[in-house]
Amino acid sequence: MRTRQSDRWRRNMSYYAKLLIAAVGVAQLVAACPADAADVYPNRPVEFIVPWGAGGGSDQTARELSKLLQAELKVSFPVVNVPGGTGNAGMVKMLSGPSDGYSISLLAWDTFALLASRPPKWKMSDFITLGIVIQLPSGFYVSQDSDYKSWADVEKAAKANPDGLKVAISGFGSPDDLTIHQLAKQGIVLKAVPYAEPGERYSSLLGHHVDLLYSPIGNIGSFVSGQQMRPILFFSDEPIKGFEDVPTAKQSGHDISLPQRRAVIVKADTPPAQVKVLSDAIAAVVAKPEYAEFLKQELASPASYVPTEAAASLMESDLAAMKNMAAGK
Repeated sequence: MRTRQSDRWRRNMSYYAKLLIAAVGVAQLVAACPADAADVYPNRPVEFIVPWGAGGGSDQTARELSKLLQAELKVSFPVVNVPGGTGNAGMVKMLSGPSDGYSISLLAWDTFALLASRPPKWKMSDFITLGIVIQLPSGFYVSQDSDYKSWADVEKAAKANPDGLKVAISGFGSPDDLTIHQLAKQGIVLKAVPYAEPGERYSSLLGHHVDLLYSPIGNIGSFVSGQQMRPILFFSDEPIKGFEDVPTAKQSGHDISLPQRRAVIVKADTPPAQVKVLSDAIAAVVAKPEYAEFLKQELASPASYVPTEAAASLMESDLAAMKNMAAGK
């Protein structure tokens, strides 16, 4: 009797010991999995904020990058359009969120120029630049049937009727606005009309609600190729290939050249390891043939990409130039 009880006790102990060992193994596995998953960044979608409406150059750039980044990092980068305040609304949305690397934003120079002309609540130290991803010249455009056949025609009309010619711009404080103020100091007085939505700017020109449109060249390429709009002046150092008959501002006696640049940024204090993952991914995707083709279609510089450290230096230089313009220098 005692032997049978002893055997049963040994069998029970062996059974419970096996259960205990199995339980410990499962617990270790469960404990290890979340930690391993958390160490992998990114492991969920990364919000890509565009501080402008759909259809414009910033939106097009972000959507092209979103597609390529998704393939590179194996998570989605949903584009979220947050227009308003010359891009300020989108900046506030990103900067008010956590510094966890799951929200990035496209910063267009339209918005960056606010630091020079209408200082917002945010500053350069509030974000980290992951890289400048596109650089392209801007210009003035007229509708195809406009009576203004040349920039000389515009100058003549502006001098005869100061503040009579209307220009659709992205917002007050933008490079568009700074350019118009600079022209005014040189005797060409134009009236700026801001539109937060790109589509509204384009339709305002096509509907003859304004006389001119200020825009980066790539944004309205389809309207130009479709012979609905035509460039009349470029703000670039050199004539634009394919538009050699269109003068630059410098050729017309106006020393104004503010290129449009767009950068991808993330909130400051984002962990360095996550910043590196993002910046490395951007460097990888902008080197792909698909992105080179996108730059070509946008008539942008093929050497548009500027990495983090060099981007910060270039931004400081651009900001100084824009501050001088805002001060009338």
